[in-house]
Formats: sequence, structure tokens, C-alpha cells
Amino acid sequence: MKIAFIATYPPRECGIGTFTQSLVHAIKDHNEVIIIAMHDGQENYPFPPEVKFTIRQEHQTDYLKAADFINQSDTDVCIVQHEFGIYGGQSGVYILPLLHRLQIPLISTLHTILQKPSYTEKAILKKICTMSDKLVVMSHKAIQFLEDIYHVPSAKILRIEHGVPDIHFDKEKSRAELKFTDKKLLLTFGFVGRNKGIETVIKALPEIIKKHPDIVYVVLGKTHPHLLRSEGEQYRNYLHLLIKTLKISDHVLLINEFAEEKALFKYLAACDIYITPYINEAQITSGTLTYAMGSGCVVVSTPYWHAVELLTGNKGCLFDFKDEHALTKVLNELFDKPQLMKTIQQKAEKYGQGIIWPKIGEKYIELAEQLTYDPVKPEQKNDTDIDPLLLPPFSLTHIKRLTDDTGIIQHAKFGIPNLKEGYCLDDNARAMLMACMAYKLKKNQIALDLMPIYLSYIHYMQNKDGTFRNFLSFNRNFLDEVGSEDSFGRTIWSLGYLMQNAPNDAFYQTARLVFFDAAPNFEKMKSIRGIANTMIGISYYLKANPGDLEIKMCLVRMTDVLVAHFEQNRSKDWDWFESLLAYDNGILPLALLHASQVLENKKAKDIAFESMNFLTTHTLKDGYLSVIGNRQWFIKDKERSVYAQQPIDAMAMVLAYHQAFVLTEDRKYLENIFTSYLWFLGENDLRLSLYDFETKGCCDGFEDYGINRNQGAESSLAYLISHLTVLQAYEESAHFREVSTSNNSVNHTTRHSETEISKID
Repeated sequence: MKIAFIATYPPRECGIGTFTQSLVHAIKDHNEVIIIAMHDGQENYPFPPEVKFTIRQEHQTDYLKAADFINQSDTDVCIVQHEFGIYGGQSGVYILPLLHRLQIPLISTLHTILQKPSYTEKAILKKICTMSDKLVVMSHKAIQFLEDIYHVPSAKILRIEHGVPDIHFDKEKSRAELKFTDKKLLLTFGFVGRNKGIETVIKALPEIIKKHPDIVYVVLGKTHPHLLRSEGEQYRNYLHLLIKTLKISDHVLLINEFAEEKALFKYLAACDIYITPYINEAQITSGTLTYAMGSGCVVVSTPYWHAVELLTGNKGCLFDFKDEHALTKVLNELFDKPQLMKTIQQKAEKYGQGIIWPKIGEKYIELAEQLTYDPVKPEQKNDTDIDPLLLPPFSLTHIKRLTDDTGIIQHAKFGIPNLKEGYCLDDNARAMLMACMAYKLKKNQIALDLMPIYLSYIHYMQNKDGTFRNFLSFNRNFLDEVGSEDSFGRTIWSLGYLMQNAPNDAFYQTARLVFFDAAPNFEKMKSIRGIANTMIGISYYLKANPGDLEIKMCLVRMTDVLVAHFEQNRSKDWDWFESLLAYDNGILPLALLHASQVLENKKAKDIAFESMNFLTTHTLKDGYLSVIGNRQWFIKDKERSVYAQQPIDAMAMVLAYHQAFVLTEDRKYLENIFTSYLWFLGENDLRLSLYDFETKGCCDGFEDYGINRNQGAESSLAYLISHLTVLQAYEESAHFREVSTSNNSVNHTTRHSETEISKID
């Protein structure tokens, strides 16, 4: 049998990787194994030969290529190790399209099952459960959660416990080698993080030392990589300070290492008592606890879910969360009763013999053989509305090229910044919006680093009365007193979006300050596009702050203005806000779609769809988008302009269709989103791509003679905002796609047809 594994894998330091390698070694003597290894981009890992394909965590095309690789490799079954945090996209959503494309039976080993998942976490795990032929969990609590919270049929779930290596060291020799011969050794191992509760043990030590002065507590493990990236060694430093304050430095050893298996089991053999002092119950599986039990250790633990289950029948001792006094009592009692410790140890050893990896491997092989016996292939999915393989890799290369410490340069000569033209508010507002989207959707660090530059520019350009200047020369001289209403509106849009999706409080507070300084000017505008842009920003703000009645009433009045424009200008065969279709047309129905969502205004919603359908009739036909050209626009009862088509118009269509999909869940809008996006890639009147694969910028538009090769900020940002919106729509579509059951086989339950959810990096 040939088995493919999708997981992290050594030498990457990860508990899932260690689990996978142990399972692989347990079965590969009699089976062929290939590994699809997850790569976090942190370093160049020298993977062993069994790793045949790597997936870069945040590169969505890698996932799709991996599915093709597995399908073409004559593999009989695929086993995926699922854990939130090791797959890319929001809550690891990138794994779904890979799993959906598989044409072989799928076993999913679920290492974390959340009792209170977010909407996205729950949706993703439910999709994995639906697509999987069998789900493997490691505890009875996990089965309960899958049945009660995720509504998974019990017949689909199998409990196979976490395995342990069949490695044994002599206790006294290990203690001598580690120089703990005359010590009472307490041990905790694994990645170090705040949820591990190590401080509880440290706080208990002074009282224990009074009675047992030969106590040593060893914490063996590196700081968790996620914690290290977000806050460095704050937690470890806190532990060092606590140890110093309690004056117990001679009794605590913090070893900042990721221990290899043999070294780890030497410590487990040497220790007297193993402690898992986690601070809350939400731990469905603990590999460290299983290893300790399997090694025959006396275990003392807080009552998290897996510990309560494993330590039943007096196989260990429990104490309450964060209760160092209870821990002191338990440890002193154990050291005072060596016969009790011996009894517990014997029970742990007996349990451990039943979960050594060779035995666990046999259970996985039995399951795989069951699924591959006369299998029925999954029903082939229908063509998707969005094909992620057509999207170029997401790149901020050109945006970085255009951005300096003042802001984003508004124009470019081909792909080179045109410093002579300086900066404008429009583009810095768009850049702020794009960067915020990129960080929200992809956790793109470059985008996060650029955001303060654009927000600072917006703040700098604001006048005392709350209005904004627009243009700034390269040498930072103001070039106007008050900018256009369009630039005002686009700025409010970016600020509203930022307040709803701010990556930290500093961004939120700055955006809020500028937003409310500008607020007195909201209802002074006359331009309907300025009004529309402002409405979108206000809507984003109200989605996060629904209780602000004053701003809500402002949105009501501005909505009434757009509705009045529509009613005054509509006529037979002309469902529009003006007597012409001009530029940035999709923004007008988009604004009403957002406002109707916030205000629950049916009239505004109806007009939004009427006007959007009218725009669709004139721009989306013959299988591609043909936006209104800016040469002459489209005056009622006259010929429409085809040329001087510009990227902001395509972006407006992408955004409008996306919001329509959000409101209706109608799949036709997914197709329209993608068709509009493909305008950038050559599905347009000229059949030429505006996206430049070399510079990673977007051309400024096209004329009848061809492409305008200049790649200014407006065009490139319009492309990137469209790209990110497609990704967001593709992710959201997973929540709305109907699931079809493909067969009623008794021995083989095939995966349901699922929407691929992906983001391309």
C-alpha cells in the first residue's frame, strides 16, 4: 500500500511533525510512504528523502499543485494531520481546496477540536470532516465534540490514541548521566508558552523545598515559535525573574532546547514526577502527557480534558488550575508515600505498552486497508466559479517600489516611480485600504510595515476643518488647498475599513481621530461618487460600531441622496443615477449595497441591484468585462465609449459583485467577480494583459492602439484590491456552497462535493 501524508515534518521543530515522523516509521517497513511537508518559510529545512513535495504555508498554488502531485502518484490513501496554525490562510483555510481535489480516500487526524470555535474555524473543520472518509481523534472528549458541536456522524469517527516510542532507558543510569543522582527530579517538557502554567510549579517549590531540599524542577523545551515571533522571550524572562525573586535558582533548570526523542526519553526515565500544569481545561490532546504516561512516569496534572481522561483509574494525580498550594500538597504526599508512587508508575507502564507506535501504526494500516478495499471514487466536482490557478502570485514588489517614507508616488514611467508627479491623497487612501486587506487576509508583513506610511500621509494632508488636501510635491510642498470630493470619500472609505480591521490599537485610534475630524463634512458633499465612497467608509465603521446613532443617521441621509438621484434619472431602459455612465460606476451600487446591509433598507437594496444589473447589461457580456471607456463615456441614447478603459472601473465591478454575493449567497456573483477580475489578465476588449508579470505592477489602462504601459499607483492598487477581493470571495464561498452526497456505499463513504477555498500568494 502507498500512503501519502500531509503534515509538518522534521527537521522542522513541531509537535505535529514529530507525531507524523513517528507514525511514518511505524508503518513504512511494509508500506510505501510519501510526505507532503508544510514549510513555514522560517529556514531552509533539509528534509529527508521520504519528503517528496513541500508546500509553502502562505502560497496557495502550492496546495493545488500538491493535490495534483498526490493524484498522479498512484497513492492509495492520504492521511492529513490537522492542526490550526500549520496551514495558510485565515484559520488554515488553504488546506481545503487541496483536500477537495484528492481523488483517493482521505483520513484526517484531528489534533485540536475547539469547543468554542470562531465562525471560520468551525466552518473549516466541518468541511474537513465532510470531505474525510474517516476522522481519527485521540480522546473520547474529541468524539463528543465532533458529534455535539460539529454534527459529525459517530460512524465516521475512530479513536486511535497518541502513540509513544518504544524507547526505554535505565532510570539510575539516566539520572547519573544527567547529573541528578541525588535529586528528586520534577519534569515538564514541550514548547514553552503562557498556557503551560509553568509558573504554578515554580510558585509551589519554596514550600516543597522546605520539606524536600533535594528537589530540582527541569523545564525542557523551547519557547513556542508563534509566541517567539509575537512577543519574543517575555514569558521565559518572566519565569527567570520569578525564580530569582523566590530565591530558588538552585532548584529550577530552564533548558531552552527542542529535545530529540532519545534525549527526551532519557529525561523521562530519570524523572520522579512528570507535571503538566496547563492553566485551562481546553486541551483535547496532549502529546507530552501521552509520552510521559507511555514512559511509565508518575504524572501530576491539572484537570484539562485529556489529562482527566488518561489519568482515570488512579493512573496519576490531579490538582486544580493555577493552584500552587494544591500542587504542593500533592507532591509532598507522593514523596512521602513511595509505595503510592510505585503503584501509579506500574499502572502507567501497563498503559504505555498498549500505545507504542508499532501498535498505533497497525491501527492506521487497518483503517487504510478498510478504506481502500473496493473503493468508490469521489464524485468529481463541478467546475468552480473561480479558478485560483489563474491568479498570479500575490506580490507587493511594485507597491514597495512606489512607496517612500512620505507615501506612495502617484505615477510611474513604465514600472519606475515618476518622482516629478509627487503624491496624492487618493492613492495613499487606496494604498491604506489595500495594505489593510492584505494583512487581514494574508498576514502579509510587508503590508503591515507599509500601513503607517499611508496612514501618516492621510493625517498630514488633513486640514483644520476636517477636509483634506490632495496633492503633495516630491519635496513635500502642498499643491492644493482642498482636494476633490472623490479623494475625500476614498479616504473615509479607507479609514472606515481600517477601523473595522485594525491590526492594533494605534492604527484604530489614529484612524478614528482623522475620521471624526472629517465627519462634519460628510453631508456637505455634492458629488455622488464622493458621497458613495464616503458611505462605504461609514458602513464599515458602523459594522464595527452599530451603536453610533449619529453616524448612522448621517448614513441614512446620504443614502437618501443616492436614492433620489436614481429616482430622478431613471427612465425606460435606463436604470441609473445619472444621464450617463461615466467612471468608477460600480461604486454607486456598491455604496447602496453596503448601506442597505447596515440600515436594513430594502428600497436602497432594490435600487442597488437594479442599477448593478443595468451596469452588468452594458459591461459584462460576451463572456468578459468591457468597462465604460473614459474617452467619451456613455451618454444616454448615444454610443458608449470602449477605449480609455481604466483599472479602477474593473475594481469597482469586482467589489460590487463581491458585496452582492455577501448579501445574497447567489453563485452567479462569484462568476461575475472572477470574470471582472480577469479583465486585468487579458479577458478584455484588447485581449491583452494589463498585469505586468515582470514588474508586478498593473498598467494604467488601454487605448485602441494598445496598452498604456505606465504603472501608476492607482492602477496597481486597483489590481491588488481586486486580487484580494477574489481571494476573500473564494474563501467565503465555502460557507455557502451546497454539499451533495455522492453514494451510499456501506464500506466507503465518499467525500461530499465541496467548494475549494483558496488564496493565492
